[in-house]
Amino acid sequence: MAYAYDDQNIFAKILRGEIPNDTVLETEHTLAFRDIAPKAPDHVLVIPKGTYVTLDHFCAEASDAEIVDFNRAVAQVCKMIGAEPGHGGEGFRAISNAGENGVQEVPHFHMHILAGRPLGPMLLMR
Repeated sequence: MAYAYDDQNIFAKILRGEIPNDTVLETEHTLAFRDIAPKAPDHVLVIPKGTYVTLDHFCAEASDAEIVDFNRAVAQVCKMIGAEPGHGGEGFRAISNAGENGVQEVPHFHMHILAGRPLGPMLLMR
């Protein structure tokens, strides 16, 4: 499948420095920053610096270095916000929405890390 990347999306603009953000962590291949409309006391977005649209796109086409860097950045963010359940934290939820049915709002792959309170059921049946 071909993925069309929109370089005018808000995360692309953040990566180019055109829009400010509240950076939590920056690595060679990844940027993590606080969500401007948090859904939990801790709500951090973790994004690759590469032009990937969805998780499956990232997994299929990112370099090994990008994949390792991204996943290690997620772990670092969880530690930084004190959410690691194996190390005294109360846990977290990691969410990545993809496409229309996944209600993806920004066409740049991103992982939401939510923590700081009980988050309830993952999905409500309709």
